[in-house]
Amino acid sequence: MLTPVTLQGKIVRLEPMTLEHAGDLLAAAVQDRSTYSYTNVPESMEEAEAYIQGALSGWKAGRMLPFVVRQLETGRIIGSTRFLDLDVFSWPPPWPPGVAKGLSPSDENPPTVAEIGSTWYSASAQRTGVNTECKLLLLTHAFEGWGSVRVTLKTDARNMRSRGAIERIGALFEGIRRAHVPASHGGIRDTAYYSILAEEWPAVRANLMERLQRSYE
Repeated sequence: MLTPVTLQGKIVRLEPMTLEHAGDLLAAAVQDRSTYSYTNVPESMEEAEAYIQGALSGWKAGRMLPFVVRQLETGRIIGSTRFLDLDVFSWPPPWPPGVAKGLSPSDENPPTVAEIGSTWYSASAQRTGVNTECKLLLLTHAFEGWGSVRVTLKTDARNMRSRGAIERIGALFEGIRRAHVPASHGGIRDTAYYSILAEEWPAVRANLMERLQRSYE
């Protein structure tokens, strides 16, 4: 499996998620919850512990790397994000018939493709530089640390707030996958897919750094 890492910027530090974060994560989640309509965000200690256990199970299976987001100025946990759907593909082709994937992700075999998701922030951290810096830290780790060729970002197709944030990063819209998964609050959701490829990363990085510089000022 992948060794957990800590990623730090000027505004936030992304720390490996542990069960010890349950109380602090819940405190961040129970502020104004009006922006969580399409997002799975715990609202009790039991849910917070289950949320973390699920993330840690994904890490142990080699497919996730979950973080809590700590605001450096206050020292408080203000949200959560993670890498998920991590895979190592056998590059280059040809692959054995019916087999496209190689080894499970590990420090020796870092992910070829990754997704950034399960992201939410406390109300007080929204509309600040927090998300921009988080994405810069995560994308830098994926493309420059692991050498990934693709990073996926996706959200409920109805979540225009999230889609706008993804588009401002510079990710390319790929389309809508209909009736994709159960929605976080019932029903079935359509999912909007976006991606960033390795060759697009320099332009995306420049955009993020420019946006982040404005938030520092």
